[in-house]
Amino acid sequence: MDLNRTTKNIIADSPGGDANNVVVVGSHLDSVAAGPGINDNGSGSAQNLEIAEEISELGLKPRQKLRFGFWGAEELGLLGSRHYVSTLSDDDLGKIKANLNFDMIASPNFVRFVYDGDGSDTGAEGPAGSGAIEQMFVDWFDSQGLETEPTAFDGRSDYGPFIDRGAPAGGLFTGAEGVKTVEEAAVYGGVAASPTTPATTRRATRSTT
Repeated sequence: MDLNRTTKNIIADSPGGDANNVVVVGSHLDSVAAGPGINDNGSGSAQNLEIAEEISELGLKPRQKLRFGFWGAEELGLLGSRHYVSTLSDDDLGKIKANLNFDMIASPNFVRFVYDGDGSDTGAEGPAGSGAIEQMFVDWFDSQGLETEPTAFDGRSDYGPFIDRGAPAGGLFTGAEGVKTVEEAAVYGGVAASPTTPATTRRATRSTT
C-alpha cells in the first residue's frame, strides 16, 4: 500500500506593507482522528482567515507586510511550516520580524495562555524579540481587564521551525491535555480538575522531531 501523501501550505501576502518587515500569521489546517478539528486547528485557521477578511473589508493599510500562512501536516511533525522555513534564505528570514502562531484557541474549558517568549516563567526563552511579542499580548489583555497565564515556549506547534532559525515568535493557546487547576477555574470559570480540552476534542500526542 502506498503511504505517500501530498500536502500543501497556503500562503497569502497583504498587497501593501513594508516587504522588509514581515509579520507571519500562522495556523495549521490539518487535524487528527482522535479529536474533532473544530478546535485543533479549525479555531486558529478560522480566526486568521477572519482577520484577513476584516483587514480587507475595512480598508486597513498595515505598515508591515502581513503574510498569512495556513500550514499543512502540522500533526505529522510540523511538516508544512518546516518546509516553508527551510526554503527561506537568510536574507528573507531576516525580513520576518514576528511569527504569530494560533493553535487551539477555542478550548471549551479554556485558560487564556500566552507563549512565554522571554522564558521568565517556564524557562524556555525564544529568540530576541519573542519577549516583546509576549508582552504585547499581555498588555492588550490587561487593557481589556482580562487575565492571562504564560505557557511553555517549547516549539510544539508551527512556531517551532521559526524559532529554530532565530525568528522572533509568539502567540496564543487555550489548552490541550492539561488539567485546569482550582486557581485557574476561579479566574476563567469552567471546571477544575478537568482537561482544558475534553477528550472529544483533544489532540493526539505527537512528536515534533
